[in-house]
Amino acid sequence: MNLARKVLAMLSLIPASSAVADATHYPLTVMNCGQEIHVSSAPDRTVTVGQSATEILYALGLEDRVVGTSVWFNPVLPQFRELDADIERIADNDPSFEGVVNRKPGLVAAQYEWHVGPTGSVATRDQFHELGIATYIMPADCDTKDNATGGDGTRTAAFSTDSIYKGIHELATIFDVQQAGDTLVDDLEAREEEAISRARDLDLPDDLSAVFWFSSPDGSAAPYVAGRLGAPGYLMDKLGIRNVIQSDEEWPTVGWESIARTDPDIIVIARMDRRRYAADSVEAKLEFLQHDPVAREMSAVKNGHIIEMDAHAMSATMRTIFGLETLVDALSTLSFDR
Repeated sequence: MNLARKVLAMLSLIPASSAVADATHYPLTVMNCGQEIHVSSAPDRTVTVGQSATEILYALGLEDRVVGTSVWFNPVLPQFRELDADIERIADNDPSFEGVVNRKPGLVAAQYEWHVGPTGSVATRDQFHELGIATYIMPADCDTKDNATGGDGTRTAAFSTDSIYKGIHELATIFDVQQAGDTLVDDLEAREEEAISRARDLDLPDDLSAVFWFSSPDGSAAPYVAGRLGAPGYLMDKLGIRNVIQSDEEWPTVGWESIARTDPDIIVIARMDRRRYAADSVEAKLEFLQHDPVAREMSAVKNGHIIEMDAHAMSATMRTIFGLETLVDALSTLSFDR
């Protein structure tokens, strides 16, 4: 039974009095990423701009409210594959403003502020609000983060999975499915705690270091690597791994010569279906690491300490918890004899 069906089954067991007590009172006002949003009733038509919002709505059992999706990095989670096949994918990457509006949504749920924000690549929030369409941006992309700095933004404090759980609870409240939100958060928190506990049992070296490589514009360009305060920074912090990249930017570009000088013990590379940049594919990343005269001399490459991870888990999303599990599983197979 997939997660959405489990949630719905659990909801059917909740006493009516409890369900009424937890019901959302409309009209609802929520402070979201610095703006008040107003929802007059539970949205019956939602367009998602970002895989994170899509999969959270699916996990809350709200797939019947989703009329279009966009911005995908990885295949949808296996438990949602069947239901996702019946929902229109407006675009693999950025949708057009018209493409979103034409679906007549009551709500646009976005993963990144740069898609739907002050300078949104799809549209600004005001443009949607002028048409009576509410917007919701996942808090993980704006809590403890300044997106006005350009690029992928700069973290003002370390990412925490609390922002993921906050987004789940707020979406559950907007759609009046609070019990489903509680169930999902409980499951994710349990998985997070279990992965961290397993990592402690691995007895990893105290001075273990890593770099997370998302992609590169072309073969000769400096790669996009994870800064110290984003989701990969959280993953490393929970496992006691030092990030060799100390920037507060979400995904700074750092030259391979600089990375090689830090000689990380582990290189984590993003696996994705997207093909926007030359190094999006795992194959291109591995080819570079094994043949570039600078990169191939790093200890992680020589020792085969290269870990693949879903790109979506490297972003501040529900899948970050799954990325924690991926990292622990991979580390359990590696030897770090010094």
